[in-house]
Amino acid sequence: MSITVETLAAQPFLAGLTEHQLSLLAPLTGRSMFHAGNRIFREGTPAEQFWLLTDGRVFLDSEVRGHDNFVLETLRSPAVLGCSWLFPPYRWQFGAVAVSTAQALTFHGPLVRALFQSDPALGHELTTRFLQVMAGRLNAARRRLGDCQRASGHRFDE
Repeated sequence: MSITVETLAAQPFLAGLTEHQLSLLAPLTGRSMFHAGNRIFREGTPAEQFWLLTDGRVFLDSEVRGHDNFVLETLRSPAVLGCSWLFPPYRWQFGAVAVSTAQALTFHGPLVRALFQSDPALGHELTTRFLQVMAGRLNAARRRLGDCQRASGHRFDE
């Protein structure tokens, strides 16, 4: 089942893109489902796609020496999952695991990057949106780490 322009237009992350821009993205899009408890990707492994969560929840986590994977943020649909596909070295900066069964639209990163080269306006617009997502994630991770550090009295850099 192919993804339609209407399906993409209904995604908050893509709101405001033109019908033409959405029609360029549609053929690069598929569907994914992640069952509760399944790891979607591991920190440090190759990053070749991203997802727009349409249903469900996903933990973003990080490997912290001497601890279990540390949950940095819980993503709830609608949300963007995965930004590391956009910048070299194309490796996941965090890990992700489904908390509940999650449904998502899947985008093929290398093809989207190629599209950005052929349509710089679309590339600029989406890169700006991804940078906004990344800034929000960084702030959420800093807050979470600070909360845990204060609660435990333990410093993670020790």
